[in-house]
Order: sequence, then C-alpha cells, then structure tokens
Amino acid sequence: MQAKRVPLRMCTGCGEMKPKKELVRVVKNKEGEISLDVTGRKPGRGAYVCKSLDCLKKARKARRFERAFSCQIPAEVYDTMEREMSENA
Repeated sequence: MQAKRVPLRMCTGCGEMKPKKELVRVVKNKEGEISLDVTGRKPGRGAYVCKSLDCLKKARKARRFERAFSCQIPAEVYDTMEREMSENA
C-alpha cells in the first residue's frame, strides 16, 4: 500500500516548503480584495504563509504578497490580516 502524498506549499514569509494544512492561504478575489482564507476554499489567486505573525511580517517587509498578486496592498489590509491571524492563533 502506497503512502498518501501530502501537498506542499511554500511560505511567502520564510520560504520553507510545508504541508498545505500547516499554512494559511491569502486570497485575491476577482474584485481585487485581499483577505485571509482560513478554510482554504475561497475562490481566487492564492499565496500561503505560516500561521506565525513573524512570517506575515517578513512577507510584508519584503513585499512578497504584492509580487504574488501583482498589485499594491494598502497597510490597512496587512493590519487586518495581522489582527485576524492573532485571533485565530
């Protein structure tokens, strides 16, 4: 019997490959709104980050989400994501 393959994704903050279930998805939908997707089911372009605030801050500082989504992201969106992540932790 073969072992089931675990899907891996790269954290935009630290750059480590981790199992998908250990990461939080950040989504840009068709309207251009960016939000956290804790369930991993929202439609749209996704990027992944570890569940730690440190990785989110690293991704913010290096503008990795802006590169992943090809758009400018206002500071309020990052503040909202930090607040939501600290609530879910």
